[in-house]
Amino acid sequence: MRRVLLYIGAGCLATIVGLALSTFARAEIPAEAEHYRRDLTRIAQAEWGLDAPVATFAAQIHQESRWKFDAKSPVGAQGLGQVMPSTATWLAKLFPKALAKVEPYNPVWSMQALVSYDRWLADRVQAHTPCDQGAMMLSAYNGGLGWVIKDRKLASAKGADPLTWFNSVERFNNGRSAAAFKENRQYPRLILLRWERLYEDAGWGKGICL
Repeated sequence: MRRVLLYIGAGCLATIVGLALSTFARAEIPAEAEHYRRDLTRIAQAEWGLDAPVATFAAQIHQESRWKFDAKSPVGAQGLGQVMPSTATWLAKLFPKALAKVEPYNPVWSMQALVSYDRWLADRVQAHTPCDQGAMMLSAYNGGLGWVIKDRKLASAKGADPLTWFNSVERFNNGRSAAAFKENRQYPRLILLRWERLYEDAGWGKGICL
């Protein structure tokens, strides 16, 4: 009997491992995420069109707050999208119809702020591919558009392609601290190369890079 069990175990090992990994991947999406899925899809499509990269925005919220609507960072960023108070006030003036009443802990407000800000940033960065544009957009969301512009200028001056992010612009630091630079470069990679696939595979729609 022991030999039979060992034989069956060896024969099914790949399947068992595959199922385990699949279950683990599904479990990585917090249960809270499903509560906001419909609203995020509606907001994204209203701002970006029917082909909106909903999986990308879901991945970004995952990275920012793990879907905790009341999340607050040590530096003061708030809500699902971890918007700083000063940025929230600026966004309310920039998008008065949708964001006039600043409510960072209101999940709908926070998702609208994230998606609208992403759209604003994406419109201001050119790139060869949507994936590279998305990475620059996310870098700007995390650290500021001004830094992306400065890093692109440095990349160009050093002979690198300023319209390609991965393995090009992302390698150049035009003045940030080492810690800030490391965090900023990890941010697009985690969202686009790790979490985006998780949400796309779970049926949240398309991602920018996939």
